[in-house]
Amino acid sequence: MNFLKAEWRKLAIINYEIDPQILLKYLPKGTELDFYQGKCYVSLVGFMFLNTKLMGIPVPFHRDFEEVNLRFYVKKKENGIWKRGVVFIKEIVPKPALSFIANSVYKENYHTLPMKNWIHEKEGELLIKYSWKDKNWHSIQIKADSTAQPMQEGSEFEFITEHYWGFTKKENRTSEYEVCHPKWDFYSVKEHQLEIDFEKIYGNDFECLNHQNPISVMLAEGSGVQVKVKSNVM
Repeated sequence: MNFLKAEWRKLAIINYEIDPQILLKYLPKGTELDFYQGKCYVSLVGFMFLNTKLMGIPVPFHRDFEEVNLRFYVKKKENGIWKRGVVFIKEIVPKPALSFIANSVYKENYHTLPMKNWIHEKEGELLIKYSWKDKNWHSIQIKADSTAQPMQEGSEFEFITEHYWGFTKKENRTSEYEVCHPKWDFYSVKEHQLEIDFEKIYGNDFECLNHQNPISVMLAEGSGVQVKVKSNVM
């Protein structure tokens, strides 16, 4: 059953390598960390949520909005098959009703903050900026070539974007839900700027990211998505 249908567009993805030990306490029961070429990734992702419908119904004033999240990558074996998914440290949205629904239904760690976006195409370039505010403004900004390219098999971009499950840790239980979407095209990133205090937004465990350069920066076009009602609790 589809709980949510929407479009996720212009996903700005800032990737860092992180010590796996930092993530173990966030790991849901029954899952294990997923690595790419021996590296453990955590990603800061900003994007647009568009044309949003809950249970097939558009919600007034909650159809188009920004989201920024910090996530890491896991996998879970079920009936001999690996389910590859993500675990969210925190998800930030601009409307309290969104946080209430997500926290109630999916038990995710959603927070509400003022947000804004700027998306502009000019002379063959895309300029993307997502901003959010606690006491100060934080932001992700990317300049990229405006021509989208297809995903390459086995690439880092494929690893980051081809995780189709969400796993949530709730005390000694794990809930899961499926996210369905086609493979995404990407834009070649030329420049990026990041204004963020990871410790302030995400806690002491992620203060280390304040002193690191990203291992990679990506911009995905995105697509329509369907999020299914959680199918398993253990």
